[in-house]
Amino acid sequence: MKLHVRTLGEGKPLIILHGLFGSSDNWQTLGKRYAEQRKVFLVDQRNHGHSPWSDAFSYPLLVADLLELMDDEQLPQADILGHSMGGKTAMAFAQAHPDRLEKLIVADIAPKAYPPHHQTILAALHAVDLNIHNTRKAVEEIIQAHIDDAGTRQFLLKNLYWNDQQVLAWRINIPVLSREMPAIIGDVGSHRVDVPALFIRGSESGYVRDSDIPAIQTQFPQAEFHTIEGAGHWLHAERPKEFFDITQDFLIR
Repeated sequence: MKLHVRTLGEGKPLIILHGLFGSSDNWQTLGKRYAEQRKVFLVDQRNHGHSPWSDAFSYPLLVADLLELMDDEQLPQADILGHSMGGKTAMAFAQAHPDRLEKLIVADIAPKAYPPHHQTILAALHAVDLNIHNTRKAVEEIIQAHIDDAGTRQFLLKNLYWNDQQVLAWRINIPVLSREMPAIIGDVGSHRVDVPALFIRGSESGYVRDSDIPAIQTQFPQAEFHTIEGAGHWLHAERPKEFFDITQDFLIR
């Protein structure tokens, strides 16, 4: 699949992969900072952002999409940064194509399977009927009835847009993402990958626990770990300066 990608800057390539229900838009501010010294590729993964929708969705497919992008952009190698679902894509890519990867950064996710935990978000999204709730205010009220956290609501509402017929529509393929949630939260394999890797987590997140670190170290023997104190799952948005400083130090070494 030909993915939508935004490119910034010039130089050594850095590919950034967003998380579930996100898009390349979430990374524009940090992307501009990285682009001061390198060429940055802000990618919309399939069924997200401006990339095409597909009835098929799995990590092997996301890996194939990324490989196609690198081939189209004539990138023999790249550094790859992935957050959450994007981090799982990056880890799966590292296992399948280690020769195409120079450095790996995984933000607040482990390669393991997770228990179901998106039920509230899915309930909120499925409660919206855009044939009835045809204003942004109406959609926000429906979502607010399910989700208390204002940051999560705004994150989801960034996916709402006016299409060519001037009708509200979603940029995320909600039916497919809902159906494939077991695969999305599943593990992405445990093949050893001997590349420089940085695993960065938020202290308040819980996605990467101390007990996960030994297995990650076995799979990624060159892995480094860093915790951003006070940050949750969206650590790059909550602590952008600290996130940038830590990742940039790793990338330029």
